[in-house]
Amino acid sequence: MAPENFNPNGNASNLPWEDGFLDSLSIVNSEKAVKEVIQPPLVEGIDDHLVEFSEAMRTVSKVLRRAAEGKASAQAEASEWKRKYELERERNRQLENTELNSNYTVEKGDNSADHLKLMSETDEPSQFCNEKNGIYSHEVLRDREHNAYSNVHGKLIRKASFKLQWYCKGEKNDQHKHDIVSFEKGNITTAERSSKQICLKWESPPQTVLILTKPNSTSVKVICAEMVRWLKEKKLNIYVEPRVRTELVTESAYYDFVQTWKDDDGFLLLHEKVDLVVTLGGDGTVLWAASMFKGPVPPIVPFSLGSLGFMTPFHSEQYKECLKSILQGPISITLRHRLQCHVIRESAKTEDETEEPILVLNEVTIDRGISSFLTNLECYCDNSFVTCVQGDGLILSTTSGSTAYSLAAGGSMVHPQVPGILFTPICPHSLSFRPLILPEYVTLRIQVALNSRGPAWVSFDGKDRKQLSQGDALVCSMSIWPVPTACRGDSTNDFLHSIHEGLHWNLRKTQSGDGPRDS
Repeated sequence: MAPENFNPNGNASNLPWEDGFLDSLSIVNSEKAVKEVIQPPLVEGIDDHLVEFSEAMRTVSKVLRRAAEGKASAQAEASEWKRKYELERERNRQLENTELNSNYTVEKGDNSADHLKLMSETDEPSQFCNEKNGIYSHEVLRDREHNAYSNVHGKLIRKASFKLQWYCKGEKNDQHKHDIVSFEKGNITTAERSSKQICLKWESPPQTVLILTKPNSTSVKVICAEMVRWLKEKKLNIYVEPRVRTELVTESAYYDFVQTWKDDDGFLLLHEKVDLVVTLGGDGTVLWAASMFKGPVPPIVPFSLGSLGFMTPFHSEQYKECLKSILQGPISITLRHRLQCHVIRESAKTEDETEEPILVLNEVTIDRGISSFLTNLECYCDNSFVTCVQGDGLILSTTSGSTAYSLAAGGSMVHPQVPGILFTPICPHSLSFRPLILPEYVTLRIQVALNSRGPAWVSFDGKDRKQLSQGDALVCSMSIWPVPTACRGDSTNDFLHSIHEGLHWNLRKTQSGDGPRDS
């Protein structure tokens, strides 16, 4: 007779399982039950089949014990990572509250000039609104009253203010058009989103311009010197990098009026002084300009003096006409989103041991570096497991960076104002691993697996390369501070022009009209 704890098929029945997962205590009890079954009283003539069955159940007992030990280890590891993740998320929340939870008021000066100060009661950047209309205000660039003015050559210079507006199908509109969701008669509809562009309108004229240049270029030096002279004639205050100021003053003492910064404190306070940033170079110069601002970024006017020009629509030969139009306004702009990245070390025990966040405009890349082993990266999206990347690496890209490394790795080209995060594998060791585009509000965590054969390396916009050991993780989310870049036409026209001219997208000869046709 077969024991009552087993069915005729030889499978264990009535064992303590919980929702399909093994519980450690239940497994131990199951193991005891198995031992009681496989050690019956020894009598003569015991069936040979029962002996084989007992041996099989001993094997099952060993497997159950290993499963219990493995689950206990996994639970301990998961608890530790959850603690670290909660610590990092709380730190990010505190930083956002410190930067955003400021109550601003509207004050009147002696000259009745409105000192607009943003009213913010929430942590959401989308709530930033001018007192009247618009979706963003340049007043967000200052967070203290005494920073509303800067002292230049003994004069108090008021920082220029502006507002951003939606306009649809070429018609400008002062009123921000909110996206509306309607549930009338059981039907769900949303407001029309297509053909909307963003327009920047100056509320007070810009007075301070920062010029950033590509180094080691003779043509850039010549245009920079000419532009400085022209802007000086327009009564504008001009900032340049210390290197550029030295070059200008060495060329002529006339450029002694050009200003720069002397230390890191002056570097970090640039956003409180500068109304407009002009870049002379390629896309790399725009990336450098964006990296200089760890928080809010003034509008950037990028002139093309490089090889590719996905973010540089303006021609340097026409800088006078372009800048005159931009200084007068209004202008169309592209809000380019950035990723905020944190590296969390497995050895970090306290919040003080976490590393400073890094902002990227194009992409953050995790690769195997010089190692001959495949990367083994565990990927999570808002605490949900996504996949394990085994290959050369992974690219987390903004939509502005969709035409850079992500495109070369097989990712899709995406309009830069689409708020999303591109998830693109690099040479995955799988035929079914396709790139993803995730919404902008998610938080991604990429962890080097503890059983990985080697470390990985992470780089941010191609710089600041760091090694990630087993157990280290990279946490990425969308930054609240975008990079506004001026458009030559509008954001869509500039994007399509860049992929046509820069990549020769879908360029081929037109099919001949000669040949067989359907009758």
